[in-house]
Amino acid sequence: MKAVEMFENVFWVGVLDWDERDFHNFQTPRGLTYNSYLIVDEKKVLIDVVKHKFVAEHLEKISKVVDPKEIDYVIVNHIEPDHASGLADIMRVAKNAEIICSQKGKEGICKNFDCKDWSIRVVRNGETLKIGKKTLTFIDMTMLHWPDSIATYLVEDKILFSNDAFGQHVASEERFAEDIGVEEAMKWAKMYYANILMPLAALVKKKLEEIKNLEIKMIFPSHGVAWKDPKRIVESYAKWANFEVENKVVIVYDTMWGSTEKLARIIADGAGKFATVRLFNVRKDSWTEIVTEILDAKAIAIGAPTIHNSIFPPVAGFLTYLRSLKPKNKKALAFGSYGWNGVAVKEIAKVFEELGFETMQFAVKFKPTKEEIEKAYDLGVELAK
Repeated sequence: MKAVEMFENVFWVGVLDWDERDFHNFQTPRGLTYNSYLIVDEKKVLIDVVKHKFVAEHLEKISKVVDPKEIDYVIVNHIEPDHASGLADIMRVAKNAEIICSQKGKEGICKNFDCKDWSIRVVRNGETLKIGKKTLTFIDMTMLHWPDSIATYLVEDKILFSNDAFGQHVASEERFAEDIGVEEAMKWAKMYYANILMPLAALVKKKLEEIKNLEIKMIFPSHGVAWKDPKRIVESYAKWANFEVENKVVIVYDTMWGSTEKLARIIADGAGKFATVRLFNVRKDSWTEIVTEILDAKAIAIGAPTIHNSIFPPVAGFLTYLRSLKPKNKKALAFGSYGWNGVAVKEIAKVFEELGFETMQFAVKFKPTKEEIEKAYDLGVELAK
């Protein structure tokens, strides 16, 4: 339970949640990291706390550097419980600390905790705080990804404590992307962006534009590993926010008696002539991984049988998840099998059209015939082209 000095007088005092496998439907096969940072200057500053169940470990790490009673400021960049549910325990120890947060952050803190005895300072975009030799600047991050969100910038060292932006859901003893491997870190960062920040692409683009003249030497996010060289992750965020795509077709399906699965495989064979193909079953594969692949795919196909005059429920659930993430810039194929009517295919196509996709439909009654199999193959080719 050691603190890690990330930079001179800047310490990581966060915790690793090795066992967590689900973050509100975001599957986390490698666990989670709740990052908290301690800056030691004339004033002692704690940036973010941790999930309540890890407070004892958090305090022990802080104690390796300073007496927690000596903390002068607790910056709450974000009030979501994975960041802030341990706040009351920290304040019981750091009784004289002043909390720094946004106006929405203060409202949330006082809704979740009895805050009447706490000193809370609301900061606005661009406001600064001198802590000795060093200066902190606060950056508005509204709706990236909550209304209360802010980021903190350490001016002299040019370190951005970026809150949820540029983070990853992965538990790792390594503290930097360059240590875990940049490609490995990028894999988890892409998954995080696709499943949490994708629907906020317009705001991500706006914020990237606002901070482009801010000299950032390192990025310390609230989850996962930090970035010694932020160029790669910042450029990737710009690419993802613009929905830049690759020659890739993602095919997603579920099946009752095998007909829709057969169509999915035939469509995949056809698409494979001209593009990279990813094939997923919504009940066997992680939705988190599927959405990550869809983020930069040029085309998608989703298939389901019709049941009870509606979409087969596992696919309906996935469509609800996908629609909430608002992917853009796709060609799409709705396909499936049916016994009495093809409602499922029509409903899938309706979701695609709501998302602004150029959409095709293909419905087969019962088992696909030889001619329908050939048609499915041709549709895969057409989609890939």
